[in-house]
Amino acid sequence: MDAGQSLGESTPSERGQSRWATYLFPPLGLIPLFRNPPKAGEIISQLAFIGLYSVVYAALLGILFVQIGILHVVVDGSGLPWLSTRLARTDFDSLEQHRAGQGDVSAEFSGGVYWTDFRGPNRDGHYEEQELKLDWDKAKPKLLWKQPIGGGYASFVIARGLAYTIEQRREFETVAAYDLKTGHEVWTNSWKARFTESEGMGGNGPRSTPLWHDGRVYALGALGEFRCLDAVTGTNIWNRHALNDSMATQLQFGCTASPIIVDDKVIVPTGHPAGKHGHGVIAYNRTNGEPAWQSVKEKIAYASPVLAGSQLLVFSGLHFLGLEPSDGRVLWKHPWNVSYDNSIAQPLVLDDNKFFISAGYGQGCEMLKIRPGKESHSVESLWRNKFLKNKFSSTVYHDGYLYGLDNNILVCLDPETGRKQWKDGRYGYGQILLAQGHIIIMCGNGDLALVKASPDEQIEVARFAALNGKTWNHPALADGKLLIRNHSEMACYDLAP
Repeated sequence: MDAGQSLGESTPSERGQSRWATYLFPPLGLIPLFRNPPKAGEIISQLAFIGLYSVVYAALLGILFVQIGILHVVVDGSGLPWLSTRLARTDFDSLEQHRAGQGDVSAEFSGGVYWTDFRGPNRDGHYEEQELKLDWDKAKPKLLWKQPIGGGYASFVIARGLAYTIEQRREFETVAAYDLKTGHEVWTNSWKARFTESEGMGGNGPRSTPLWHDGRVYALGALGEFRCLDAVTGTNIWNRHALNDSMATQLQFGCTASPIIVDDKVIVPTGHPAGKHGHGVIAYNRTNGEPAWQSVKEKIAYASPVLAGSQLLVFSGLHFLGLEPSDGRVLWKHPWNVSYDNSIAQPLVLDDNKFFISAGYGQGCEMLKIRPGKESHSVESLWRNKFLKNKFSSTVYHDGYLYGLDNNILVCLDPETGRKQWKDGRYGYGQILLAQGHIIIMCGNGDLALVKASPDEQIEVARFAALNGKTWNHPALADGKLLIRNHSEMACYDLAP
């Protein structure tokens, strides 16, 4: 239909002007419809034409903006791509120029030994080291430094003034140590490996957060390379290939779980057991790297293991399991099958035998009670619902209540009954940690938000843009310094009073 018909009885000149105005900006085509209303049947057809043309117009405009770099296509975890003006994309040239400009770093480093594990000392996302300045509504936290970083989804661990993470730098996976106060790179240890996520749903690069223990850093690459490094110099002490050692094949999204140390062993979830001799979990002697035991004859999931008393908690693609850390024996297992085997969130330990588990993809959450026996353990489900579906992030516990992201909306639950206290605030597919009665949220779009941990209502104290673009990496906090990163940049905020 000719857009000029929208003028009804208008002159040919006016119809021509209106037609071109409609082509250039579709809403302008509505003006003559109201000035000179045509018959009822005609106005419906003309509105339909303008509406359909507007869809095509918007699509073409979006493609143009993407081509010239104003908008970017982002996959944020919702399953559908969307357009954003903020993009996290690794710029290796900027990274290399920035590091070259720093020169040699030879300072003495000092600081506490606190945030040495994924999500903190107890792997529960709870910071208790010192008092923090959390009046963000009065003054935004002070930015100490911000700089380029390599790709990947790993978080940081922090000890004795150094922050450690693993990154993708061109064709190499790289463990890097940074001066916490200045951000200067102190050392790197690299090997040739490049994980590429073929489905285009997440991104490329390593995603397993390193572990600091007794002066050593343990780092797992996305393709299975596992290294023990000297925490001060970055020198390689020993290295293994976890997938080869456990006779397992690579998972769709690579090796993602952070290794965990129990006594003299460092334990690593690996992949999909291949053949009758394959396993999903392997333990090494943490001193010399010699294999100690292998366990779980099932495809492992993506969540990092957690220690609960004398049990090691892990997810497979089919079950939630308790292992004996000394020899890997399966003590108990509970059916837990998430779509695509995507158990990503960690279990939350409420006491040595009471655990909260949650997953996205429509799965929901469950509270479990383990009852130890002489011969075997039994598992009791206390309640189960779909009020809290942790897709990427894990839940935290404070003063008798659970707080977590139900996909991308913050939720508070009563752990005794599973009753939902409230659900409010959209924070994307981000990560959370608990500090001083507040929830610090690293939002999926790169914002930092602060919410009071109150069971009565959602109270957002402040929110501001901290990083540019999609951010799924977990924040880390030590010595009053908040470290955040994504695929393209890292930053440090001072929260000390």
